[in-house]
Amino acid sequence: MTPVAVFVILAAAIFHTEAAPVEKGGHGDAYPNCPLMVKVLDAVQGTPAFEVKVTVSRQETAGSWTKVTSGVTGLAGEVMDLIKEEDFTAGIYKVAFDTKAYWKAKGITPFHEMADVVFTAHADGHRHYTVAILLSPFSYTATAVVANVHN
Repeated sequence: MTPVAVFVILAAAIFHTEAAPVEKGGHGDAYPNCPLMVKVLDAVQGTPAFEVKVTVSRQETAGSWTKVTSGVTGLAGEVMDLIKEEDFTAGIYKVAFDTKAYWKAKGITPFHEMADVVFTAHADGHRHYTVAILLSPFSYTATAVVANVHN
């Protein structure tokens, strides 16, 4: 893939990085027991990113982070069932993607060690979240789908 093609893909993704609530009929209907799901795509190969380690942490009142759960992406580049509804309380969360290990396994030395996505969950009521990232060795783009599953 040429550098221009990678740039065009990343530029297009940047214009779609703002999370917006969606109506019922989206993520929540397909995965009713999945309040947080992650997806990882490899922009270099144009495929889902398989075996990316993901760690979810919650920010404590003092500002420190407590690990809540972790997982590894499957063949579809997704991790579902990361956390149960009752454990996914309102607060600030960080999803950390171990991008360095992913690229190193492919024989590539990346620029970034991790890709962190920090967000506030349930600020406007209970929601389901899909956090997606598009990876390249020297950049990443994150986006989210926020679904109101309890209309």
